[in-house]
Amino acid sequence: MPSADSPLSPPPPDQGDAANRAASPSGGGSDAHSSQREPLVSTGLLRQVLTRPFQRSTEHRAPSRAGRNLPAAIAVAVVLIGALVTGLFFVPLVLALLAGAAAGIGVWEIARSLTYKGVQIPKVPAVLAAVAMPLAAFFGGAEWLSMALVLSVTLVVVWRAFGSRDGMMLSMMGSIFALVWASFLLSTAVLLYHSPDGPQKVLTVILLAISSDTFGYAVGVVWGKHPMAPKISPKKSWEGFAGSLGGAVVVGVLCAVLLLGIPWWQGAVLAVAVVAVATVGDFSESMVKREIGIKDMGTLLPGHGGVMDRIDSILFAVITGYVIFELFSVLG
Repeated sequence: MPSADSPLSPPPPDQGDAANRAASPSGGGSDAHSSQREPLVSTGLLRQVLTRPFQRSTEHRAPSRAGRNLPAAIAVAVVLIGALVTGLFFVPLVLALLAGAAAGIGVWEIARSLTYKGVQIPKVPAVLAAVAMPLAAFFGGAEWLSMALVLSVTLVVVWRAFGSRDGMMLSMMGSIFALVWASFLLSTAVLLYHSPDGPQKVLTVILLAISSDTFGYAVGVVWGKHPMAPKISPKKSWEGFAGSLGGAVVVGVLCAVLLLGIPWWQGAVLAVAVVAVATVGDFSESMVKREIGIKDMGTLLPGHGGVMDRIDSILFAVITGYVIFELFSVLG
């Protein structure tokens, strides 16, 4: 509840002000009193508006035990999966645009969050570079992606060189970190798409990452008692990790046999690897958010938080899937 001197609760007028207003024919105060009227927009209200994007949305706060709005989360997931399937199997350009949009928003969320620690990333070149990398991978493969990464880093460094000298090193390091984490890793999904049976491979890896999150969440909420890393993510339990592993292995075997036409054990190996790196990816973002002191990277996706909160495990999963599928092809 706001205090008496909070900007949201202005102090009550004294008796002299009340008497002057009563004596005035129009009910208003004198010129001396009118100059002391509170501003049209409260500074406290303005502060809330400016800091709102960094806070978890209260209208999407869930009554569930895990603090998550399940109906909204499921609805968002269905929409995203529908867009993904459309891009994978019907309109390939949708996949590139979806990856570019996710990478751009992800870098923007990281840049905005790092400002809490005084790290100012040049958002305009960073976001443009993040969007360009998945598109480069889509149209030119690994060579274009490599060139796009080099040019992106160069653009951000040159842009920052003409800015203030204060915090320049941290700004450049943060920019490279954001570009590699949110954009380059996601671009490997586009490279995997261009490989033989690429759409099925991308769908398999993403389904494994989603099943890891879903089964881990469900089992952890019901049976989770032993935290994996209480200092990083207290809600992640070993019971939830076991649920992630078991559920993902089942999904991996089914995808291997029914979707990819490869031996079942390859699907199991892929599932174990994806669960391991997806957990690492989740912990990585948790460490960043805990260091910064925020709950979510954003509030764009109801029930999920920000884009980075949704794709944190997928980022590590797609590059791992890319490497493992290459190993499978070499081993025959």
